[in-house]
Amino acid sequence: LKNREKIGLAKANESLSQKKEFIINKVELKVKEFLHQTKFDQTTAKLLCSFLYWAEGAKIHSNKISFVNSDPIMIGTFIKLFRSSFKLDEKKFRALVHVHEYHNEVKIKNYWFKITNIPLSQFSKSYLKPHTKKTIREGYKGCLQLNYYDWQIALEIRLIYNMLGQSII
Repeated sequence: LKNREKIGLAKANESLSQKKEFIINKVELKVKEFLHQTKFDQTTAKLLCSFLYWAEGAKIHSNKISFVNSDPIMIGTFIKLFRSSFKLDEKKFRALVHVHEYHNEVKIKNYWFKITNIPLSQFSKSYLKPHTKKTIREGYKGCLQLNYYDWQIALEIRLIYNMLGQSII
C-alpha cells in the first residue's frame, strides 16, 4: 500500500506539473502577443518611466531623480526608459552601490556599470552595510541608487504620475 501510495503521488505530481507547464506556455504566448501589439514610442516610454519611478523612486521633493533597486532588470529598464524619455546630460548621473562589507565592491561596481553604462568615475563611494553575521548572501549584487540631478525633470516625472493617478481615481 505504501509503495502504491508513493507511485500515485508521483503520478499526481507529474500530472500537475504538466498542467502547470501547459498554462505557463499559454500565458507566455498571450503576453508575447500583447507586447507585440503594444506601441512603444517616446510617450509610452515616458509614462512607463514615471510609473517605475512612482513605484521605486524617492518621493521627496528635491532637485534630483533618485531610483533604488537591487533587480538588474528593473534598473536597466528604468535607465533605458529614462534616457529615451528625456534629453539628458550624462555627466549629471551619479550611482551609489549599497553592499555588505564582505562583498567585493570593485566587482559589484563593474557589474552595475555594465547594466547602466554610467562611468565608474561617476560612482560614489559605496555604502557598506555592516555584517550581522546571520547570513552571507553569496552572489548578491547589492542595491544600486541612481541619481540624476535636474529639478525640472524630477518635477515633470512627479507631475506625470501624480496627475495621471489623480485622473484615474
